[in-house]
Amino acid sequence: MAHPNASGAGAGPVVHGFPHIETVRAAITALYRRLSADGIQGYATSVLPADVAFADHDDLHLGAQRVARALVQHLHLPDARMIVGFREMQHAASVELAAGPEYFIELNDRFRRHRRDIGAALAHEITHVLLHRLGLEFPGTRDNEILTDTATTYLGAGWLLLDAFREDGVSSQKLGYLTPEEFGYVLAKRAAVFGEDPSPWFTSPQAYPAYRAGVARALLDSQQPPLAGAGWAGRRRYARDRRGARSGEGVRGSSAGAYSFEGGGASLRVCFSCPTCGQRNRVGVRGRVRVRCGVCGAVLTCDT
Repeated sequence: MAHPNASGAGAGPVVHGFPHIETVRAAITALYRRLSADGIQGYATSVLPADVAFADHDDLHLGAQRVARALVQHLHLPDARMIVGFREMQHAASVELAAGPEYFIELNDRFRRHRRDIGAALAHEITHVLLHRLGLEFPGTRDNEILTDTATTYLGAGWLLLDAFREDGVSSQKLGYLTPEEFGYVLAKRAAVFGEDPSPWFTSPQAYPAYRAGVARALLDSQQPPLAGAGWAGRRRYARDRRGARSGEGVRGSSAGAYSFEGGGASLRVCFSCPTCGQRNRVGVRGRVRVRCGVCGAVLTCDT
């Protein structure tokens, strides 16, 4: 079965912002549930630029095989042999997910001329292989491709996809289904866990602003009530909603869906998302507490 990798090159204006943010968050949660927090720690170091560099003077097929091999090793797929070919096609790339041990990846012929982006295209397709082996998928092509982009990025190879984004007054190119800012968001989530700053690796002038926009959006996740890092306005709104939930009147949660209340009176509980993995956690409303997320193990200080 072939999996297309969307490309913005010649396909109209690049979409910006965070239109897929909820699916991205669900994808991060699914990764933690499938791999476990310890499994995620196995991807603490991103694939390095030197390992996927592709110079114009490199042999096309040998270079593509070398980059594919580096990505296979990075994604912990030692048994998977990738055979890379090039042909004219609508999408950037596709992969045949047979039983293995060999996997066939086809790249768009334009990568013969744009070799610096071969690593980005291969990263997405090889992650398809990883998710196939893990039995992890979302229903529908769109959501499954968003899952693949998110997994590629969170597991340390997706900075290549953001670096493949280029845009000027006359042309644009983007690989993957996520917007540039959503790639930045996932990179920021990864950076918060591993303390890794991917920005020195960017060669695209447009990648860094998109990453910073993603960092700002990711920061908001750790500033939502009942987390102790919430700002004054958020805490005030939370207190108002909590009063309404206790009395049985008014809203049962925030308008943004950041938290919701269950029960009532002395048994009132608040449900909120873990800022690391997105798992919904429930805790009794009883002042300042520390909560350990049941999926990723993050310890969250809350003012309920």
